[in-house]
Amino acid sequence: MKRKLRMGMVGGGPGAFIGPVHRIAATMDGEAEIVAGAFSSDPAKSRQTGLDLQLDPSRVYGSYEDMARKEAALPPGKRIDFVSIVVPNCSHYPVAKAMLEAGHNVICDKPMTVSLKQAKDLQRLVRKTGKVFALTHNYTGYPMVKQARHMCRKGELGRINKIVVEYPQGWMVGFITNPSNAIGLWRMDPKVAGGSCCMGDLGTHAENLVRYITGLEIDELCAELSTFVKINKLEDDGMCLVKYKGGAKGILYASQISAGEENPLNINVYGTKLGLRWEQENPNYLQVKDPCGKVIRLSKGNDYLCKEAYQAGRLIWGHPDGFIGAFANVYREAYKAVRAEVDGKKVPKCDFPTVDDGVMGMAFLETVLASNTSGRKWTKMKR
Repeated sequence: MKRKLRMGMVGGGPGAFIGPVHRIAATMDGEAEIVAGAFSSDPAKSRQTGLDLQLDPSRVYGSYEDMARKEAALPPGKRIDFVSIVVPNCSHYPVAKAMLEAGHNVICDKPMTVSLKQAKDLQRLVRKTGKVFALTHNYTGYPMVKQARHMCRKGELGRINKIVVEYPQGWMVGFITNPSNAIGLWRMDPKVAGGSCCMGDLGTHAENLVRYITGLEIDELCAELSTFVKINKLEDDGMCLVKYKGGAKGILYASQISAGEENPLNINVYGTKLGLRWEQENPNYLQVKDPCGKVIRLSKGNDYLCKEAYQAGRLIWGHPDGFIGAFANVYREAYKAVRAEVDGKKVPKCDFPTVDDGVMGMAFLETVLASNTSGRKWTKMKR
């Protein structure tokens, strides 16, 4: 295929936060262009976004159902090659289901669904249709995260004993005195966000990051969720003790009321030979620690890096890669699969989160919710 991929989008209309981020990341490498969309459940707002993006008005739809059906009816040389889904959590499942059933490849924001049942339904549908499904756990796109993964998977840390992952934010403290926060409002509504606010938004990222880097899966966990902002119907803070298959143990903490924090997702992995630390707010560096206290800082300038870390770097060493570049790396990997699927070729194994990661994310979230309300507390991971 010697052309740009044709991209559609559901969501991302006026006032959206993550939709514009997706559009930037998706088109950053010049591999795709947005040609169609149903940008809002309000047809007028969808039309306005289409005008702002200078799209053909006939390819701007008033509903995702119309978009799925009408795009599928177009000739292969014109219809979309994939659709990005950037709507609130409760709509991920129906939109993804409609798009897959209409024959469209899907790139979806996380969490994938609002229930494990929905997640498994999508998993079955992806396997049945053979379509590409990518989930934008964008932190997997950072070069040093890929280096950490390489070192763990190659056994350089030895046997992994302990994992500590933290994702604190502080924006909800300000929400107490600023209840007009439109971006945050829907996250606190169970009908829209699902059964969780903080752990669904942040905790699923933390769980995915651990599994991506170490390859370890949770065996059981003990969780406690708290609601500090009294007007919130869902939790705004969560803590988990975790036991992983194989014997490693860990702590997973996510919060939206950690005053003063912005987006300091960080992970520590401790093995019998080495330890690793990576920080999202200082993403260009990976700290490698030995038992004697020696610390080596790996960066894009190190010859030691694995191929995947080199390829994920977008700028020469000394120039920082950032959030949007990591996001674009997920899209770039997904495009390899989409191009193969559109061309009728065997879809290669690519480095992006899949529908299976979405199922694991929902299994984690439902296990956390079950543990929180359990008198026994320690709860086996749902499957």
